[in-house]
Amino acid sequence: MGQHCVACLQNDGVDRATVRPQFGDRGIRPMVARPLVASRPIATYALIAINVVVFAICIAEAGGLQVLNSPLFLDWSLYKPAIADGQYWRLFTSGFLHLSVIHIAGNMLALYILGRDLELALGIPRYVAVYVTSLFGGSAFVMLFESDTAVTAGASGAIYGLMGAILVVLLKARLSPVPVLSIIGLNIVLSIAIPGISIWAHIGGLVFGAVATAGIVFAPGLLGGSSRPSAKTASIIGWVTIAVLFVLAVGICVGIGLDYSNPTVLVR
Repeated sequence: MGQHCVACLQNDGVDRATVRPQFGDRGIRPMVARPLVASRPIATYALIAINVVVFAICIAEAGGLQVLNSPLFLDWSLYKPAIADGQYWRLFTSGFLHLSVIHIAGNMLALYILGRDLELALGIPRYVAVYVTSLFGGSAFVMLFESDTAVTAGASGAIYGLMGAILVVLLKARLSPVPVLSIIGLNIVLSIAIPGISIWAHIGGLVFGAVATAGIVFAPGLLGGSSRPSAKTASIIGWVTIAVLFVLAVGICVGIGLDYSNPTVLVR
């Protein structure tokens, strides 16, 4: 997916400064007005570094690759009873934990391939916001649909959000979404077929990531009607979309946590 070029982008009505393609020049063009970008995908590198450092700490604490023996892993993983006990940080920190070398290697490779394109297309702040919103969207779906005894960890929810984001970017660029749809479909099938994978975290991240990105690249043009929105208006619409999704995801998690801690008492 890193080779999909986001070229031929049409101006959606916002004023754009001319930005020279970066990151190896795969023909990628920014999709928002005056995006904040660097000469390298530094936000993607930073996210990868955080995940790797956290995994290294877990290995060091566990004294080996059995990270389930790490106190940090146990304190940061997503577990419904812990959320009900008020440990809400787990909704976020669980997205930076991994169970094995293969687990983190696969996720970080996907993060690099997807992230380097999206970081340039959306700009660093929006890209990071989509990533975080997708992470919380995955946590929300876990809280909604996973069993109460499930312990979940991994960056896959956020990465599926990036898959949804790149799908929206391709649609905006009027490029074929078939390759991305095929990869998403294959990954969902594998998530269902292979035991021990949280399909709900993947679906939640995918949905929230796609909707957040649509709010950035599509909503300004749709809400602007026949008139072209200004760069400021387009930016506000995109950020409001992200904020609403973030609040929704956190609200779902907190609401279910409170409901879990207050079981219904039935008369018999």
